[in-house]
Amino acid sequence: MKSEKKPWFTYLSLIFISGILTILDQWTKQLAVIHLQNQPDFSLIPGVLSFHYLENRGAAFGVFQNRQILFLIMTTAILLFILYALWKMPQEKKYRPLRLLSYFITAGAIGNLIDRVRLGYVVDFIYFSLIDFPVFNVADIYVTGSMILLILLVLFFYKNEEDFAFLARSKKNR
Repeated sequence: MKSEKKPWFTYLSLIFISGILTILDQWTKQLAVIHLQNQPDFSLIPGVLSFHYLENRGAAFGVFQNRQILFLIMTTAILLFILYALWKMPQEKKYRPLRLLSYFITAGAIGNLIDRVRLGYVVDFIYFSLIDFPVFNVADIYVTGSMILLILLVLFFYKNEEDFAFLARSKKNR
């Protein structure tokens, strides 16, 4: 039995949870600016994990350097898609993981967007030196972790086309 659709509650949850997560991201970036900018790296686990201040004017792995308009357009498109999907998504229990992942993706997108608009770059500061991984931040963790979990959910939990039919339904089909 499908429960009644209440997208307003989902939107309030999106605002509240994503807001808290965005504040956490911005707070960690502010700490990085205060304590790491123009300072030597701070090693948490020698040879494995350290804090390293970096002003990233591109995307992941430094691609698309200084393309702020492109990032603004992409972020806006992603956020609009999330709003659309949340509006259409049934309030059934099986969709809770998707809703939660959308909150994290929203927070990550907004956290990095705030940096791009306010500073012209994104503050990165977490460096996984064991594998020489690019420097990243908390917002990147939100987005990357959520996308990995989303892929796993699509591959192993939401297995048939009907699970995502809500995205294509018109008002006539409801």
